[in-house]
Amino acid sequence: QVQLVESGGGLVQAGGSLRLSCVASGRTFSRYGMGWFRQVPGREREYVAAISWSGSNQAYAESVKGRFTISRDNAKNTVYLQMNSLKPEDTAVYYCAAQSLRLAGTYEYDYWGQGTQVTVSS
Repeated sequence: QVQLVESGGGLVQAGGSLRLSCVASGRTFSRYGMGWFRQVPGREREYVAAISWSGSNQAYAESVKGRFTISRDNAKNTVYLQMNSLKPEDTAVYYCAAQSLRLAGTYEYDYWGQGTQVTVSS
């Protein structure tokens, strides 16, 4: 129904920036809430940020608030995660996810991308 492809990950020095992109295809993108998550081996998947279908509302985990910005461009079927002031503890595989209308208002997501690796060195 919805396919998600992340890009933009890579290796960056602490204090640097990266912008992740997630391109969606399938059902109408504009009606899906979107989220970014990350996962480190041996740890549970962690919520990073979320944005409403219209883009008018955004939310962030406390660990990234003030450093990361989530945005979307529905005309391009794309959601972004701008990551500034990166820290080594931000190192993880980052996943984008889509939330259908049936799950609106919950913390659950229907569709997931394959992930993109972000590595922050000291």
